[in-house]
Amino acid sequence: MNERPAEGRAGYGVPLQAGVGGWSVPDDVAATGFPHPAGPVDASGAAEPWLEPVPMGDNNHKGDFGEQFVRALATAANLNVSSSRDRLGVDWELTYPGRGGTRKYPQIQAQVKCWNRPADGGSSWRYPLRVHNYNLLSGRDFYIPRFLFLVVVPEDSGEWVEATHEGLLLRHAAYWACFHDHQNTDRPKESRLTVSVPKANLLTTETLHGLFGPEFREKLGVS
Repeated sequence: MNERPAEGRAGYGVPLQAGVGGWSVPDDVAATGFPHPAGPVDASGAAEPWLEPVPMGDNNHKGDFGEQFVRALATAANLNVSSSRDRLGVDWELTYPGRGGTRKYPQIQAQVKCWNRPADGGSSWRYPLRVHNYNLLSGRDFYIPRFLFLVVVPEDSGEWVEATHEGLLLRHAAYWACFHDHQNTDRPKESRLTVSVPKANLLTTETLHGLFGPEFREKLGVS
């Protein structure tokens, strides 16, 4: 169906076809379905970019991408996903929408780190975690099991995502580690502690479900 757009909104919504219905469509609109976002024209007559460049691959961008990577996996696993203010060392709270043993709706909590310069330790990733964050994951004095989710990405942020007609590819992968068997450390909280994240602990929809198992709750002494 061909629809003439409302005045002032040409190019948005239904793709336009030039020469249809007795009205004309600019070449850039006919080719793409929406107008090219050109900005003001400079002294030479060339259009300046409408959007100013934004930093790509900085820590904020990397952190957001890592969290959304995990959220995509958790959503694909049909888990309830809730965000946290992160002041308690938690980025996502995940809830299983069913029964776990004799209880309904078991939960786990995750701290997400995104890493674009991975140190390969053979069968494990060797990640330099801040002591402050480590102490919010280690030990057994929690009600809800906690995990570190490490998202490993390419160094070039342009390679993090590839979108085609066949699908959406996110690179590279996420891994999990649990430190409830480890004690807190009294090292300065801003210092770094290298932790081991096994490569065998690949985060998938199936392994996400496995993290709701009783063995992690038993570490905390809760049923």
